Amino acid sequence: MNKTLYHIILFFSLILLQALILNNILLFGYVNPYLYIVFIFLFPLRKNRFPFLTYAFLLGLFVDFFSDSGGIHTLATLTIAYLRPYFFRVAFQKTESDYEFFKLDQENFGKIFNYIVSLTLIHHFILFSFINFSFQNFSKVIVNTLLSGIFTLLLYFLGTFIFRRKI
Repeated sequence: MNKTLYHIILFFSLILLQALILNNILLFGYVNPYLYIVFIFLFPLRKNRFPFLTYAFLLGLFVDFFSDSGGIHTLATLTIAYLRPYFFRVAFQKTESDYEFFKLDQENFGKIFNYIVSLTLIHHFILFSFINFSFQNFSKVIVNTLLSGIFTLLLYFLGTFIFRRKI
C-alpha cells in the first residue's frame, strides 16, 4: 500500500476510533485511553517538520471537536509532535541524516518502549493538567496521567503485537 494512503487511513481511523469508541470508555472514573497519539509515533520523521506539525494540529483539533474539549487535545498533541525529534535523538541515538532510513519496528523493544512511554506520559500529563487546571488537583492529575497512560500503552503494545505479527 502506498505510504501516503496508509497515513491518511491511519489518521482518520484513529480519529474515528477515538471519537466513537475510546471516548466512551471511562474505567474507575480515571482511566480513559487516548490511542489517537499513535499517529504521532508512526508518522515518518522528516527534516521539514511543518507538514507534520500541521497534521498533529489537525489530529488534535478533530479529537477536540468530537470530545468537546476546547483545544486541550490540540495543545497536548502539538507538544509531543514538537518534542518528538528530541526524544527520538535521545532514545535511538540517531541524527537527522538517519530519518530517511529509520523504521520504528526494526529497533530494539527497550528503545521503542522508552520513546513511546515518554511521549505518552508527557501528552497525558499536559492533557490532564489543563483538564483539572488547579494545583489543588495535582494528585488527581498524576493518578489520571499514570492510569490512562498505562491503559493507552497497553492498548498500543497489544495492538502492535496483534497487527504486526507475521504468520
